[in-house]
Amino acid sequence: MDGQENEQRNTGDAGDAGDAGTPATGRGRRSALRRRRGAVPAGRGRAVARRVGVALAVVAIALAGVVLGTLAGGRVQTDIGPFRAELTLAPALTGGTTVDIPPLGALQLDSHDGPTHLTVGLGALDQRRTEALIDDPASISRASQSAVTDVRTGVMRLGLRTIGATLLVTLLLAALVFRDARRTAWAGGLALTVTAASLGLAASTLRPQAIEEPRYEGLLVNAPAIVGDARRIANDYTKYAEQLQRLVGNVSQLYTTVSALPVYEPAPGTTRVLHVSDMHLNPTAWQLIRTVVEQFGIDVVIDTGDLTDWGSEPEASFVGSIGLLKKPYVYIRGNHDSGKTSAAVAQQPNAIVLNNSTTTVAGLTIAGIGDPRFTPDKETSPAGSGLTKQVADQVIGAGDQLAATVRDSPKPVDIALVHDPASAGPLSGTCPLVLAGHTHARQVSKLPQVPGQTATQLMVEGSTGGAGLRGLEGEKPTPLSMTVLYLDKDKLLQAYDDITVGGTGQAQVNLERHVVQNPKAGAEVPVTPTPTR
Repeated sequence: MDGQENEQRNTGDAGDAGDAGTPATGRGRRSALRRRRGAVPAGRGRAVARRVGVALAVVAIALAGVVLGTLAGGRVQTDIGPFRAELTLAPALTGGTTVDIPPLGALQLDSHDGPTHLTVGLGALDQRRTEALIDDPASISRASQSAVTDVRTGVMRLGLRTIGATLLVTLLLAALVFRDARRTAWAGGLALTVTAASLGLAASTLRPQAIEEPRYEGLLVNAPAIVGDARRIANDYTKYAEQLQRLVGNVSQLYTTVSALPVYEPAPGTTRVLHVSDMHLNPTAWQLIRTVVEQFGIDVVIDTGDLTDWGSEPEASFVGSIGLLKKPYVYIRGNHDSGKTSAAVAQQPNAIVLNNSTTTVAGLTIAGIGDPRFTPDKETSPAGSGLTKQVADQVIGAGDQLAATVRDSPKPVDIALVHDPASAGPLSGTCPLVLAGHTHARQVSKLPQVPGQTATQLMVEGSTGGAGLRGLEGEKPTPLSMTVLYLDKDKLLQAYDDITVGGTGQAQVNLERHVVQNPKAGAEVPVTPTPTR
């Protein structure tokens, strides 16, 4: 009996357990079903997020390719008339065009809208094309008419090159990132679309009249010369064409007439020195200097200051042509040059900056001191006139300092350099030759002789840059001038050539030779009194 009861109890318990388990199993199945139904939207969400991420990555790669491709390949060089120009595209928010005219400044033109900015950098005149213009005066008109075509052709080449560069860079980036042909193709297509749309927007919003309303960025003094009077140019083109022809003729003369000048044949052991001064940012001066250096076999170039007008940092790029001369270049600061100008000159590999110091170059011992003033106001004080007591103290004091340096030099000084001739007085008797500039007028004289001392000759150079823009203020432009000095084996002046090139708009080149009969006594020139305190 007990066994049967136990069996029945166990059976009942099992039934109860089975009844209890059945509902539990049903609830589990329903929960699993609900989980499976919820898994479908979650999977779809992850797929959508993944697609969005891929799309954003494609867009990012395409935009990066457009920017990098534009920066890397968006530039071409082209000929615009006689000039060699570089056209450059860069991403920008406001569009527009910049015309760089180094070292004078830049013109900003509101030429177009869109995310692309065009920069036109005007380079140097090409000698071959310039001479072709001279040989055929009618080509001046043709060159001006073809300039528009030259620019249009250059811009079209620039656009095609930019499209190709952006597409190539984008495809390379996408291939490296995705390693998937379809995504790479999508990125390339998007980059092509963005680039073409940007260039199309610029073309569709082109404003040709913007050139009549430029914005000048640079030195204030250069603004009138760079911007010009657009209406006057349009109304009197013939006159400007004639001026262009004269200007081109002037450049041509630098290569032809100067090259044909007779070269003095001095005795063996002669040192040839080229004295230049007061270039005042005239780039034509460098072309003339290079020609003379090569034609006359110059050993050393001496610059007595005023390379620039305002001594500003943008003007510092003007001195870059010094290194191209490949000859020692001895320089002192003028009153229009700043410390930045001197520092820029000192960075040139062949330049030597003197400031109350001496140097030995090409066998010559040269002493020099910079002008004590910094007056970038376009005012000049000719030696011996217009000097206030304060200015006289400064200028003559510089001469006193240099005279002391010359006397203390372990080697006899052959040439002393000052910018203003008013500084030369204290140097009388300390050395045989003093070179100066500043007055923009060539003059050769002797300093008042100190009893018992050697006679000292003073040579003041004109303006190698034609006085810069100020050379156009008078009725006749200031000529470009420089002098070739021939010093014998004793380092005494035996002859000199005065070279003069007609000022802006003129093409005449003259050379006047002077032979010193008695180098020890110096040239037979008048004695010029110098300012005293």
